[in-house]
Formats: sequence, structure tokens, C-alpha cells
Amino acid sequence: MKDNYIFIKAYQSDNVYRKSFNELAQTVFDINFEDWYQNGYWTEKYIPYSFLHKDKVIANVSVSPMKFVHNGIIKNYVQLGTVMTEEAYRNQGLIRRLMQEVDSDYSNKVDGFFLFANETVLNFYPKFGYERVKEHSFYQHTDIDCEMTARRVPMKTREDFKLLEAAVNNSCTQSSVWMIENTELIMFYATSFMNQSIYEIKNQNAYAIAEFHQGELFLHQVFSPEKVNLDRIIASFGKEVKKVTLGFTPLEDVGFQWEESKGEDTVLYGKGSSLVDMVHWKQRIPTLSHT
Repeated sequence: MKDNYIFIKAYQSDNVYRKSFNELAQTVFDINFEDWYQNGYWTEKYIPYSFLHKDKVIANVSVSPMKFVHNGIIKNYVQLGTVMTEEAYRNQGLIRRLMQEVDSDYSNKVDGFFLFANETVLNFYPKFGYERVKEHSFYQHTDIDCEMTARRVPMKTREDFKLLEAAVNNSCTQSSVWMIENTELIMFYATSFMNQSIYEIKNQNAYAIAEFHQGELFLHQVFSPEKVNLDRIIASFGKEVKKVTLGFTPLEDVGFQWEESKGEDTVLYGKGSSLVDMVHWKQRIPTLSHT
């Protein structure tokens, strides 16, 4: 590696470096974090580890320290994301060096690490002790005989943001793997490409983040101060729904079938016994917990 590459981390408040980070993310993933930052949601829970060359971000691994209630027990995990290298700087071992920096900072301090990879790099992460972990999706076919009562809430104003934030912060555990103390990540989804997927279900005192397409409902998550009745939540989306798939593992799976989750760019790799054992419990990392 060239001596004039500089390692930096946790620099999101630096306008120049953040701009360069966003430019690389836009090029590699077609994603930009600037609105998330400007809305006040990019905090120390999403930490870029990067190499610079001439004040330009050329490689990055982002670190997200996360807390989950996992089968009733609080677990501290680290998720890696936004793994990227500018094309001209690839095959120089930069990501390997960044992964080593992360391990140095967090090994023996957390219960495990995880990341989501695409099919092109599946042989890379086992070199760092990661194992491929099968996840499971829960689904059911539905026969709903009522009209839709869930109300879409466009995320347009600060008031909209605050109401959803309150719902997330005040929610009790609604899944067997439940992310806590990370409203910022939920708001990343809610204020960007899922801003038309937020629903209020008043008669259940709940908010839901869900996507509907050609009779199929994908229910990413439900937030409520009381444990919800999933059948009633699903029914609130009306008789057009013929199948529902959950983006989380329900606390009670009665009435649901399960299958191995399969999706592009969503192969889970884990390091740490409780993460690796998820396959035996037929669980999944909630979709709104992906970075």
C-alpha cells in the first residue's frame, strides 16, 4: 500500500470528507447520506473507516455498533456496511486493512459482527472469520374481507419525523430479534427511499413500515407501545392483500409458514456464536436494521 494513503474514521462532521464519502457511495451504490446527515440522524452509530488519497475518500468500511434484544437478552453487535473502493484503487488490500482496523477496535468488546454481502464477494469475508448464515422469512397467505384502514403518512415535515421517532422510541419489543437505541437507522429508511411506505394504524396504536405490490405486502416492522396483534395489523391493509411476508421474526409464529430468505445482495455473514446460531432458531436480522 502506498505510504501517502491516510487512514481516518468518524469524520462525518467534516464537510469535505463527508462530501467525498458521499460521492464514492453514489458511484458504487447509487446512494447518498447527505440528507440523513442534514436531518440530524447520522450520529456516532454509523462510523466510516476510510483511506484518503489527496483528501479524497478512496476506500471505506462503515461500522455500526448496534444493540439488539435477541431472544430476550440484550446483545451488542457490530454491523459492517458501505464496503467500497474506488475503481482505480482496487486490488491493493485496502478493505483488508480497514477490516483489521475494525477488528482491532471492537474484538472482545462485542458479542458478534455481521454484514450483508453480494454474490460477487462471498469468498472474501470468511478470511476474517465470518460464516455464511441462513436467514428465514415468515409469510402467510391471507383472505381479508375488510377495507384498508392503515393510513399512509408521507414523511414531508419535521412534525412527521418527530411523530414517527416517538413511535419508534416508545415501542415495546415486537420481534424475537429487535433493534434498540437506533432510531437514527429507522429514520434513514423513513426519510429516504421508504418515505412513501410509512403507515399509521390508529385502532392498533401503531405505526408500520410496509411495501405493497401486486397483492403482496412486505411488512418491514411494526412499532407500538403495546404488543401488537399481527393478524389485525395485516388486516388493516385491506382485502387487496393476498400474501404477507415479514421483514422480522415474529414473537409468535402461529399462522405463519417459513422459508429460507433469498435475495440479491442480502447474504448474511456473521461472526459470534449467537449470530451464527440464528439458522437453528429460524430467525433473521430485521430488514430495517440493514446498513
